[in-house]
Amino acid sequence: MKKISLLFLLLCLQPLMAQEKTNKKGSKYVFTVIKNNEATEVQNQNSTSTCWSFSSLSFFESELMRTNKSKAVNLSEMFVVRKTYDLKARNYIRMHGKTNFGEGGGFPDVLNVVRNYGILPEEVYTGKKDIKAPHNHQLLEGTLKNILSTAAKEETQKIDFNFMVNSVNAVCDEFLGKIPEKFTTEGTTHTAVSYAGSIGIQPDDYVLITSFSHHPFYKKFILEVPDNWNWESVYNIPLHELQALMKDAINRGYTIAWAADVSEKGFMFKDGLAVVPEKPISEMSDDEKEKLGTEPHPQLNITQSIRQAAFDNFETQDDHGMHITGTAKDQNGTLYYIVKNSWGKERNQCGGYFYASESYVLYKTTSIMLHKKALPATIADQLGIKQ
Repeated sequence: MKKISLLFLLLCLQPLMAQEKTNKKGSKYVFTVIKNNEATEVQNQNSTSTCWSFSSLSFFESELMRTNKSKAVNLSEMFVVRKTYDLKARNYIRMHGKTNFGEGGGFPDVLNVVRNYGILPEEVYTGKKDIKAPHNHQLLEGTLKNILSTAAKEETQKIDFNFMVNSVNAVCDEFLGKIPEKFTTEGTTHTAVSYAGSIGIQPDDYVLITSFSHHPFYKKFILEVPDNWNWESVYNIPLHELQALMKDAINRGYTIAWAADVSEKGFMFKDGLAVVPEKPISEMSDDEKEKLGTEPHPQLNITQSIRQAAFDNFETQDDHGMHITGTAKDQNGTLYYIVKNSWGKERNQCGGYFYASESYVLYKTTSIMLHKKALPATIADQLGIKQ
């Protein structure tokens, strides 16, 4: 598998020097890369809401390259999705349908699957009956919801738990394929658990961080977003520390799994950008709006209160999981994060990547996942995390 330090250089346009790029043809943006860490090729989640699995496994693939430079691995997103459907169904039944069930999920789901069930390479489990077909789970999800709908009915007093779980698993097997108990790769026979151990993924080495003022800082709390169906907790730190942590981690060679809201008008994936201009887009002229994707704009200074207000009024929700691999600056010195998406390579001129301004990241992040050693020692100590 190709490593993208080269791939990103080739796919993003280079109008000036080798270290300078732009976001699309005709744009006046000039980005100078500060740091770009290795990642595997851009994948496509197609017609599924499984970004959380794609972004997490992209992140872990980078982790494997960071710790084992000679080996790039393509991990199976659909193995994680398949196992998580089973876990969600069990939870949904026990909660009598009073919890979320759907394609969405979060980074903790991937950690739980790897910790308890292991992981498979993509070549062993694609989650497709037709290898050439795009991922599409609409019929799968609809079928599963029909099976589980009994649990949500008020009159339901007693159900056959094992029958319902077995029915869910049978449907998943039909749509996604059965998971092999054993497989052979590079001359060695593995189970999913032994394979995870052989490539060196240690789920307990990873932490989830956020920054919201409705809970105490330096404590863990259950992040109140619908896709956190298993009520997982995240560490909470002040915004300025999150800001410093992310830049420092990237500069030290770590990448970041990024959960964020992408419903803002400043999220312009086709243009290879995500920005939050100082002047509200709602107050811009048509000409100013037109130039958002081609000319740098001063970015809004994001404070803890601005960020919190957006979360409280549901302007910031847990929309999408992505993978931050690097940083760059535009010609005005504004910092951007280089973000790997999972919508394929063809939808923009950056090969499936985009540039997210630091303001956008600080404003719209719901949580991040990274290796615990990427944390500054002072923050790790305050959070009680042993590195």
